[in-house]
Order: sequence, then structure tokens, then C-alpha cells
Amino acid sequence: MNDLNGHDIEDLRVGMSATFSKTITEADIVLFAGVSGDSNAIHINEEYAATTPFKGRIAHGMLSASVISAAVANRLPGPGAIYLNQQLNFLAPVRPGDTVHATVKVREVVADRGRVVLETTCRVKGVMVIDGEALVKVDSSARRAAKAAAQSAAPAIA
Repeated sequence: MNDLNGHDIEDLRVGMSATFSKTITEADIVLFAGVSGDSNAIHINEEYAATTPFKGRIAHGMLSASVISAAVANRLPGPGAIYLNQQLNFLAPVRPGDTVHATVKVREVVADRGRVVLETTCRVKGVMVIDGEALVKVDSSARRAAKAAAQSAAPAIA
């Protein structure tokens, strides 16, 4: 574990997983539209959205996918992790009031590069709504220890 209670590369093993859940509220959708600039009527106009194949408003795909980011940042690998890449497949809509359960699972650990490949999925009521894969950079306790040893061995400059 690092100083922020996130996992170091040495802590990670294939098969480890963690979940983060969030209920998508009306406020989330309105605020995301404002922050992102995505004011597509499918997200914010119920009358229009009722005429679409979805038969009502849906949350932004990237808002729903952001729950994956929360799982990476807060659970696995956790604080200190740096996103490098995320691939996503949107499979089903997320509606206001739905609870998104994002799960990240370690698929591969590339220890010498400090990288971990994660399987990323989101489910609502047991239905997969997003699947994908992420590449994340994590720190190394061995690397930090070696750096600290090198710094303490260096002569002090007066």
C-alpha cells in the first residue's frame, strides 16, 4: 500500500476485483450536461426523449462510465493510480434513478512497467450496461524504497 492507501504494483494480483456504486440522479445529469457541454435532448428533454427508441431520458454514457473512474480511484488500484487508457462499449441505457455498479478486475499485471490492465464493467439491476478495459499506472513500493535509499546515500551539499 502507498501512503494514500492505494495499491502498489507489488500488491496487485490477477483476479483481484473491487466495485464502486452510484445512483445517477437528476442533478448528476443536469450538472454533467453543464460541465461537459453535452446538452443532447436525449438527456435533458423528456418530451423529446419519449419519441426516441429509449422511450425516455437516459444518462450520458460518459457520466455512467465515470463510475468506473471512481472504482479505479477509490478502490482498485485506489489512490495514486493514474489512468492511461480506457476502452468502452455501451450496451444498454442508464436512466435517472438507476444505480450503476462499476466493477474493476485485474486482468494483467506488468510489474516492470508499473502498469495494470483492468477489465471494467458497469451493471444496473444485474444487466451489463458498459464493458471495457482500462490501462492504469501504479507506483511501486520497491521503486520508492530504492529512491529513498539513493537520496539518503547521496552526499549533502552545503
